[in-house]
Amino acid sequence: MHADGTISIRINGEHRRVRDGLTLAALVTEIGMAADGVIVERNLEMVPRSTLANVAVQDGDELEIAPSVP
Repeated sequence: MHADGTISIRINGEHRRVRDGLTLAALVTEIGMAADGVIVERNLEMVPRSTLANVAVQDGDELEIAPSVP
């Protein structure tokens, strides 16, 4: 964690700093997407949509976030 209370992650290949303790659902909302309409892969593992609100983003996470296909 950085001195300003943020952590470093990568989203779709781009470096980003976000506040520590942020959940995946909150992160998805923060980047302008709806949590119920995305697919999230965290460190090469799919994250079930039903758990996005319970999973905290960790320093160093590599995330791929994409809209789900209907």
